[in-house]
Amino acid sequence: MLARIVLKRSARHEGESPFWISFSDLMSALMVLFLVVMAVTLIAVTKSVTAEEEAKIQREKDIRGVMSLIKRDSALKKVNVDESTYRIDLGEVVRFESGDYSIKADAAKFLRDYIPVLLDAKSTPEGQKWMRRVVVEGFTDQDGTYLYNLGLSLNRSRSVVCTLFGKPSVDERPLNEQQLRQIQDLFLVGGYSFNSIRQDKAASRRVELKIEFWGITEDRPSENKALAAKEFGQC
Repeated sequence: MLARIVLKRSARHEGESPFWISFSDLMSALMVLFLVVMAVTLIAVTKSVTAEEEAKIQREKDIRGVMSLIKRDSALKKVNVDESTYRIDLGEVVRFESGDYSIKADAAKFLRDYIPVLLDAKSTPEGQKWMRRVVVEGFTDQDGTYLYNLGLSLNRSRSVVCTLFGKPSVDERPLNEQQLRQIQDLFLVGGYSFNSIRQDKAASRRVELKIEFWGITEDRPSENKALAAKEFGQC
């Protein structure tokens, strides 16, 4: 009698082996870990971009506030302020004769009366944070050579700053020591020769003020104590 051979089937399918289950779980875990890392990285990058944008928005808001304050107080002095370019036109009172850079008495009195508007704006929290300097820009008409007018425009700017340190008249309120120190630290002289010529020659012989603001990433210089103790001198 032939012996009956019975082939015993494996009780568990090969695809259900413990090895393949463990490998599948490992791949799933790696996928989850990858997604978590990507999510954390994305959140970090998004927060960084948002913080940078928020800083820019806050800076622009602060600068608008400073310029709005300057424009409001300048209007009381009949001075025009361009809030978009940060430029201040001192008007007809500060005009020069052809080839001359001297400041007339009424213009000197006007300048010493007006400049505290800028110093007050600088003293605000936003001004202290962002106002970098005030550039005094002199201009000339088209008469004369380039280099001659370059020197003339510089002398006109210099005359404006010298006037601020000049002796006030008896009927005006003098600038105090603190205000003069602010001017020393804040004001810078510049010249533009016959750039930005206007149709009227008299209007071309003028001085403008340009306010400059710090950038977000710019390094601020440390306080110069030697400069603070230096005498003002005379022009």
